[in-house]
Parts: sequence; C-alpha cells; structure tokens
Amino acid sequence: MPSDTQSASLFSRLWAGCAACWPKYASREHSPFGEDEDHEEWRLMAVLAAGCLIFGIVGLGAEFLKLTPGISVALYILAYLCGGWDAAGDAWERIRKGQLDVHFLMLAVAVGAAVIGAWREGALLLFLFSASGAMEHFAMGRTKKAIDALFRGAPKTARVLKDGKEEQIPVEELTPGMLVLVTTGEQIPADLEVIRGESACDESNMTGEAVPVPKHPGDTALSGTINLWGVLEGRVLRPASESSLQKIIRLIQNAQNLKAPSQRFTDKFGTGYTWTILSLCTVMFFVWWLVLGLPPFDGADGKASAFYRTMTLLVVASPCALVLSVPSAILSAIASGARRGILYRGGAAIETLADVKVVALDKTGTLTSGNLTLAEIEVFEGSEEHFRKVAHSLARLSEHPLSRAIRKIAASWGTAAMEVANFETILGKGVSATIDGETFVMGSRKLVLSLDRFAGRELPPAGSTAGAVVWVAGDRTLGRMVFTDEVRPESAVTLAALHAQGVRTVMLTGDHREAAELIGKKVGIGEILPELSPDRKVEAVENLKEGGTVRVAMIGDGVNDAPCIAAADVGIAMGARGSDAALEQAEVVLMNDQIENFLLARMLSVQAKGIITQNIVVALGTVVVMVCAAFFYPVPLTLGVAAHEGSTLLVVLNSLRLLAVKLPDLEKGGG
Repeated sequence: MPSDTQSASLFSRLWAGCAACWPKYASREHSPFGEDEDHEEWRLMAVLAAGCLIFGIVGLGAEFLKLTPGISVALYILAYLCGGWDAAGDAWERIRKGQLDVHFLMLAVAVGAAVIGAWREGALLLFLFSASGAMEHFAMGRTKKAIDALFRGAPKTARVLKDGKEEQIPVEELTPGMLVLVTTGEQIPADLEVIRGESACDESNMTGEAVPVPKHPGDTALSGTINLWGVLEGRVLRPASESSLQKIIRLIQNAQNLKAPSQRFTDKFGTGYTWTILSLCTVMFFVWWLVLGLPPFDGADGKASAFYRTMTLLVVASPCALVLSVPSAILSAIASGARRGILYRGGAAIETLADVKVVALDKTGTLTSGNLTLAEIEVFEGSEEHFRKVAHSLARLSEHPLSRAIRKIAASWGTAAMEVANFETILGKGVSATIDGETFVMGSRKLVLSLDRFAGRELPPAGSTAGAVVWVAGDRTLGRMVFTDEVRPESAVTLAALHAQGVRTVMLTGDHREAAELIGKKVGIGEILPELSPDRKVEAVENLKEGGTVRVAMIGDGVNDAPCIAAADVGIAMGARGSDAALEQAEVVLMNDQIENFLLARMLSVQAKGIITQNIVVALGTVVVMVCAAFFYPVPLTLGVAAHEGSTLLVVLNSLRLLAVKLPDLEKGGG
C-alpha cells in the first residue's frame, strides 16, 4: 500500500500523463496533485490575474486622466508582470526543450502590442489568458478530486498474528499466507480471505457502492476498504503491490496515457503548428506592408498598421481551445466514471464504447450474481472428506467464480487445505495440480475425461440441467459438486434498456444449452451461443464484428473471459473481484459488480463523444472564422483576444458537464 510520499509520487505521475496529452500544462515540473501549495495553484493564478486586471484598470484611468505618461506605462508593466508571470515560466521551460506553444504566442502578442503602444490591449490579453488558465486549473482540480477519493487514507501498517502474538508491520512486507487482524474502523491492509469473524465492509471508495458489504468466513475483503463493526481475521491472498487498490491505481495511471482517436487529431496542433502560424504571420506582415501599403508600425493609434494586424492574426490563430477540447472532456469523463465505480482505461475506450452496436455477455458472474450455492455433493470414488480437502486445496489458488464459491463453503466444512504443487490453469476446462504426489484435476466433465484412466468411460449424468457442475478427479478420487446461481435482478431491465437503444445482445457461455436457455429466458437475452470453449468464444466475438464493420463490447469476469474481452472492440470486466486476467485485458471496469452501470458507462461515453465533437466545432470554428476575418478586415485586437480566450473557456466548461451525468432510470428503459 502506498505511503503519503508514494501517493504524492503517484499523482505526480498521473499529472505527467495528463500533461503528455494536455500541452497547456506539459511544462509544469511539479504536480498540483501533491503538496498543498501545488494543489491550490489555481488560487495563486487567480490572484495574479486579479492583479493584472487591477493594474490594467488603474493604468487605463491614468491614461484617461492624461497623467504623466510614465505613470500609466509603469502600471501597465505591473499588469504585464502579473498576467504574464505564469505563461512566461511555461514558455521558458518549453523553449529550453526546443519547443514553442501557445504561451509563447500570447507573450509575443503582448510584447508586440507594447511595441506599438497598445498597452491596454496587451494587458487585456494577459488578463484573460491568466484568468482562463486559473479557471482551467480549477476545473482540473475538480476532476482530480473525483479520482483522489479512490486513494485517500490508504493503510500503512497491518496487525499480523504470529504464534498467537500480534505484531505491527508495514503493509509492503505482507506476503501471501500471513494472518492479519483487522479491528472495527480499520482499513483492510491487503486483499484477505476471511477465516474468522463476521462484519461488514464499506467498499464505497473502491466500488462506488454505498451499501456496506457483509463479510463472513470464506469471503474476500478488499484492500483499502473499511471494516465497519466486527473483528476480522484473514489470510493474505496476494502482496500489497498486487492488491485490488493497486490494480485500480495502475488502471487509472494507464488511462491518463492512452489517447483517444480525436485527441491524436488535436495533438497535431503542437510545435509544428506554432511554427507554421509564426511563419504565416511573418509573411502576412510583409504582405500588408509591402503589397497592400499599410504602414509597418505607426498607423493611426497603431490600429491600421501591418504589425497590429499581424498581432491580431497571431492571437486568433492560436489553437489553445482546440488543444484543450479533447483532453478536457476525456479527463472529465474518466473522473465522472471513477467516482461512480466505472474505470476507463483511456480515451479510446470512451469514444469506441459510444459506437458499440453489439454487446456480448458472459453468463456466470455477469448476467447472474455469481453468488453460487452448493446444491449437492456426490462422491463416486474415495471418501467425501478427502474429496472436500482436495476441492478446497485446488480452489484456493483459482479466481474462477466456482472456485470462490468452493472456498466460501469450505469455511463451514472445517477442513484444512493441503499443500499444492505444479498448479496449472487450463482455460475453459479447469485446473490441475499435484497433492501428496497424486495428480488431481478440477473442472468440467471434458477435463476429467481427458485423463488416461477415464478414457472411454462414461461419467454419471448431471443431476440438474440448470446447475453448474464441478468435477474433481484423481487416481483414487472421483466426485462432483452441483451449484446453483441466481440471476441478477438488474440483468433483465439492463438488457431491455439496451434493446430499446437498438443494441444487439448475445450470451456467450460454456454451459450446456439447456442451462443457458433457462437463464437466457429469465433475463431476456437477444441471442444465446452455448457450449463455447475460450477459443470458440473469441471466434464468436470476431464473427459478431462482421469484418470490422460493427463495434462489439464484451462483458465478463473470469479467466476464461479474458481472451474474448481482449478480442472485442471494447472489453468490460465486472468488478474489483474479477480475475486479474480479465481486469488486465479490459478497457472498462465496473468496480461495483453492477451490470446496470454498463448503461451509465455507455451513456457517459455517448455524451463525452458528443461534447468532444461540440468542443472541436467551437474551437476550429472560432479559429477559422476569426482568421478569415483577420485576413480581410482590420479586426480589433480586443475582439480577437475575447474570441480566443472565450472559446478556450467555453470548451473547458462544456467538458465539466460530464461530472454531473446521472444513472439512467432503468424502470423507464434506461432513457
């Protein structure tokens, strides 16, 4: 678990990721996500912008009252220092790297305005530029706070039980198998399997779900969540560096660095564009002067001069709004989703999800709750006690929903797990391992029949067509467990809402047809493709794409879902409890295990894509209109400044609307 210093470092890296796609802030060596003074940087920028305004107004008053000219100029210089301080620092950092950006353009215009005596226009430009910068930093602070809530107050130490004694150690030193004690009000230091005690955990900082989650022996308590009222004793499942909290941190880190298609478009407006604009303005200066006959610097009040018009062109051609149009919307969407338990792994996932027309879904743990109940145990060879020990031992090392169910029920058996060697996961079939020198398998009927001693034999038929059957077999052991699973209450209304939006739904499952059709009928799925192995699931996803003409999303949670999650245009993993393989392959994670949040994720993506389009139209439209006007008409510099900064502020405020998106009403079909 990260310490305070590590958390600060984390947010520095997050900010660096944002800066890579947000040139406005790329030059900042420090992170507003770290220390308090950095976090409140927008306040300093607001004070400087206010100073620029005040000195500018007083300078204008001195000029109007025709006081000594040196007084008004001195006041304007103070306004320049306040308004240009932040931009000058950013521009200098860029220049040292051999780059130019909009900060340099704005400073060049301000200096040029001073050269021709247009101090008031230069002061106005720097005031609006610094004020919009402060507002943009404030907006980014709002976005950061939504993400920051996920990591606040991470535990630093853990109570470890050794030989009946309690010892406090740093969470970084926790290793799998250690016994940890968590008392009332404490945070879970690492992912634990509860072995003693009962309580409930507040998982809202991880999943967005405000309702406490009960914890009993056999359940998993997630790192970073809060133990509300009982005392829990748990076994560490994995090192703190591989915990659920760290997985979320890595997801968000990656999300900041993955760019959307439209963002790659706006990235073209960088240093190359800046040099193009500078070259164009230089050419136009000589055109207005030598070809059209305008005075170079000394027109009436400077406003008819070639240099004045060049400065106006430089302002209106600056692509500040365009550069901000996409990342501001993407980061707002990521923040809005994060505080609702939806994690996007980058802008590409947001834009692609908006275009999805087919949604493929796994059955167990996705359409069903995944809370499997043991219906019966049948042992055909060997003792039932040994069968249970083997099943418990194999299930401890697997994250499949059926393995989690076995671990949970094993807590009530009172059986001790045995040492396991040569453990192996066989995708789509089950697991195998060696226990006391004997090879065991646990999984599907096909996996058991693949063993040499069962070749050509018939296994007893399943006693229930609607249950999930887990077979366990060894040299002297054969038996099965039958589990029943409940359909998620929200599955039917979620699918109905997707159908109302014209989205096609398909169930991909490895279960036999009868069980799949029974669940499919309850939830109202559009199509069912049963008895699929992982490779056939991937093939099914590829077929649904129709040669790349149809965008397909895949929702799943298990190891066997990971290949088809990766094959889909957008992969969606269910929850913090989903398998590591599924989480690593997914572009979107529904942290609270609520399938209805897929509707919110898709709606957020649709709105984000719409806002991105609006922002690009506003930004590009403003540049095109004002540049054309500046070519053919002496546009006042004041109007050019207002148009440039107004469009910049507009796209940021438009993007912030994504922070207020609400979950659609499922009862009304998700509209």
